[in-house]
Amino acid sequence: MAEALILEPKDYATDQEVRWCPGCGDYSILKAVHRALADTGADPANTVFVSGIGCSSRLPYYVETYGFHTIHGRAPAIATGVKLANPQLDVWVITGDGDGLSIGGNHLLHALRRNVNLNILLFNNEIYGLTKGQYSPTSRPGTRSPTSPGGSFDTPVIPGVFAIGAGATFIARAVDIDQKGLPQILAAGHAHEGTAFIEILQNCIVYNEDVWESVSSKKTAADSQVVCVHGQPLLYGKDLKKGLRLNTKSLTLEAVTIGEDGVTKDQILVHDETSTAMAHLLLGMRAPLPMAMGIIHRRPGEAFDSIYRKRKPEGRRQRVKALLRSSNVLDRRPAANS
Repeated sequence: MAEALILEPKDYATDQEVRWCPGCGDYSILKAVHRALADTGADPANTVFVSGIGCSSRLPYYVETYGFHTIHGRAPAIATGVKLANPQLDVWVITGDGDGLSIGGNHLLHALRRNVNLNILLFNNEIYGLTKGQYSPTSRPGTRSPTSPGGSFDTPVIPGVFAIGAGATFIARAVDIDQKGLPQILAAGHAHEGTAFIEILQNCIVYNEDVWESVSSKKTAADSQVVCVHGQPLLYGKDLKKGLRLNTKSLTLEAVTIGEDGVTKDQILVHDETSTAMAHLLLGMRAPLPMAMGIIHRRPGEAFDSIYRKRKPEGRRQRVKALLRSSNVLDRRPAANS
């Protein structure tokens, strides 16, 4: 057996000048990706990054692996083709909230429902940054932009809810600046059999600055985030006295404080990452409830590419290859005496 590669994060950086706006959250995500690749012992020769269009989609230029900078919204479809053609490759998809959930929503949906063995990173800054700040599918009501000067009145897409509705088997959420937790989540997604969908809350310094400030700020993170750990109670707050309880009448989650109104720790909901119903509740939470972070949903499921290979026996593939290479298919020139 070949020895595992031992590389440092810097070994996955290219010699290309990184071109994002100073202060963009993409820098932090790139650093976390380099860290995750090193932690998982990724072989650059067997790793592929596929992106669509947008600021986030420049990332393949900055990772010392194979890369495809494709067309708007189609990265999941092209990545699916790459994985089916060569299942030995580790395939990562880089997309944004506009690229992945607007023009690319259909392609993203089918990659998720098929459970293709891909790692999909969706950078969510709630704005179209590359095209100068138009509101995106995830922009909140009231967002003012060149295309919504009076404030957007669209109902925003919640990426995680979209993913669970599509049947995703791995859903996680992280913050761009979390250089401890984000690489760990990326590594966990990489280890998952099937599609790993990871939403990364990302700051656009120019067109939607500090949109995630209440969630990412060190001053407020303890009260605005609940980190989901399988088998552990959903507690949060600086002293972990706050928690989430299931209201059995309305079947909704409610924030409670241990020690107030007779609330005990036993009443706090315990996270079950295999539960689709719990994932729906956690992924849909918005203020004043905390935002669910970490690995929110993970359940086993056979990957589409594995099923595909079983249904396409090697003998049949060889016959197709032989047919494609035969003169009957490729040689369209007229005969000399015709």
